[in-house]
Amino acid sequence: MSNFDVKDLKLAEGGRRRIEWAAREMPVLRSIRERFEKERPLEGLRVSACLHVTSETANLMQTLQAGGADIVLTASNPLSTQDDVAASLVSHSEIPVYAVKGENNTVYYKHIHAALDHKPQMTMDDGADLVSVLHKDRRDLLANVVGGTEETTTGVIRLRAMAADKALNFPIIAVNDALTKHFFDNRYGTGQSTIDGIVRATNVLLAGKNFVVAGYGWCGRGLASRARGMGSNVIVTEVDPLKALEAVMDGFRVMPMGEAAKIGDFFCTLTGDLNVLDRNHFEAMKDGAIVSNSGHFNVEINLPALAEMSTDKKLVRPFVEEYDLKDGRQIFVLGEGRLINLAAAEGHPASVMDMSFANQALSAEYMVKHAAELEKTVYSVPEAIDNEIARLKLEAMGVKIDVLTPEQQSYLNSWEEGT
Repeated sequence: MSNFDVKDLKLAEGGRRRIEWAAREMPVLRSIRERFEKERPLEGLRVSACLHVTSETANLMQTLQAGGADIVLTASNPLSTQDDVAASLVSHSEIPVYAVKGENNTVYYKHIHAALDHKPQMTMDDGADLVSVLHKDRRDLLANVVGGTEETTTGVIRLRAMAADKALNFPIIAVNDALTKHFFDNRYGTGQSTIDGIVRATNVLLAGKNFVVAGYGWCGRGLASRARGMGSNVIVTEVDPLKALEAVMDGFRVMPMGEAAKIGDFFCTLTGDLNVLDRNHFEAMKDGAIVSNSGHFNVEINLPALAEMSTDKKLVRPFVEEYDLKDGRQIFVLGEGRLINLAAAEGHPASVMDMSFANQALSAEYMVKHAAELEKTVYSVPEAIDNEIARLKLEAMGVKIDVLTPEQQSYLNSWEEGT
């Protein structure tokens, strides 16, 4: 193959072992792959995917390929690529991959354009960068596209904004909205992998520290509970009164970021918005505060403002940058403000990505069957798909549940009986 850009094909064998290890924890996707191999529901479909290039993603790519799809994969974040996995997909699966860990912004968008050169009939996105570039710079390709899927909260927000502005040119299924995705991927996956990234990057003890979680959506809930489990004193900041109330009722301290900035030892943003940590917060932080982000884009931390406040910036450990402020304090930023769970660690455990990527695979199949009926907007994953994935996961775990009797089903569907 010549149509790829990865770090080193010599890494491929290690990548294959990593992919196989992840597959052991992905029984739902494996069962879908076995069916796809027989039925070939995606036969000949050109798919351009912009996702984190990890061992779990590799298993999704192989599943789509087994279903007959013609796939190209590019990275959805410059720091999330596992170079050995990228090499293995090229060498062993013959899937064109454009992804190198640490690529700069110019190369990142060059790779997105390379994926779009595939003239996709379906997009598969993680943050909506692929769809955004397609609509802004490659509109000549829009006529080919029947639909797409989106993995993240951030991407769904962007796509719904596009749909509201009548700018979206094809239907998108919001995989992130599936209960089997955001309940598990966001809460358990992000919670564990974010802690993993922070600990790997810093090797600083979390117990006894003030740990500030910005945002109490599913990702924030997961991180807050995991940080508390590590012995941290967890503080939550929010703008949504219902989520803030829930955080209080879950036993966390809740306060504005302006107050939390004064006492926090660790900070992690998980909101999908920009400048959640801003100049006024940096001005209030302790000497030695550690700042990270687990939202999709690094805009959650106002890094340009922090740079303006600093006299020097240097890398003191892998994925740890020291900002020397003009007043003598130091603030440490992890993973360049990008997704710390993928920059410094390996992202979500395979067992939760099993459900997320099962949603991707089945949503792609659904889109092929129903694209002609769908409007140019954002749709949730059909409930039947969500329930089937939950059923398959329980089955793989050896867990059985009750089934309603005909009498119980009849009762639930009636209104006549009361007290």
